[in-house]
Amino acid sequence: MADFSQIPWIKEHIELYRTDPEKARMWDSTPLGGPGMLPTLLLTTTGRKSGELREIPLIFAADGDRQIIIASKGGAPAHPAWYFNLLANPDCKIQVAHDHYRVRARTAQGDERETLWQQLAEIYPPYNDYQAATTRKIPVVVLEPVS
Repeated sequence: MADFSQIPWIKEHIELYRTDPEKARMWDSTPLGGPGMLPTLLLTTTGRKSGELREIPLIFAADGDRQIIIASKGGAPAHPAWYFNLLANPDCKIQVAHDHYRVRARTAQGDERETLWQQLAEIYPPYNDYQAATTRKIPVVVLEPVS
């Protein structure tokens, strides 16, 4: 699988999270054709094969003390590598601006998935296009705090 952290705009966003987390949290997607400022977090998973830590910035929505992300991969036929990492090891870390959290991931199902999908699609409408472009059901991931 490709290491998406080496794609130039993703690499730049990860670096921005390291140097200016407040600016990285509200990311300007317009240079890539996006709708403007989007809330993002930095997800750190453990590679299911390598055991190495992997970072990826992702659009998110806060839902109480939980964060919600979508494993869209732009509507590609296969899930993103980070989602497979979470299936293998749901314990992960996130950074939202300056705040760091230990969380456990789970895939939303049924009515919960549909409600959360709509919440994220309001933030980033292209998610609906991504779902229409693929035959897989794009996962909605709930990141719940771990004490």
